[in-house]
Amino acid sequence: MKIKIIMSFMCTIILLGGCFVNSQKFDDATIMKAKKSVESYIRNNYNDIHKVEFDNDYSHPMGGIMIKGIVNEKAGFTADVDPDDLQIISLGEKTGFPERKDECKKRACDY
Repeated sequence: MKIKIIMSFMCTIILLGGCFVNSQKFDDATIMKAKKSVESYIRNNYNDIHKVEFDNDYSHPMGGIMIKGIVNEKAGFTADVDPDDLQIISLGEKTGFPERKDECKKRACDY
């Protein structure tokens, strides 16, 4: 009985501790630089980019920077940005996102 209580207490402490691990916030200057990096990446790696708009939600389940937005007023995207060097880790493209440039298909073009 005593072991169950101790184990239950330890599990509660671990679970509550996990809630505070990824509470990192980034300042406005860092978010602006991340947005510029994402826009540059999209413009240099995809065809027919006319307009890039950003959402105000920067939450990321792992504590990094997640930039969300819309391209050409119709296709959404989600970009995972490294908070240290502001490089694009991954870009999730939603339906209707423009095609990738031929020269950037095998390897991302500079941005």
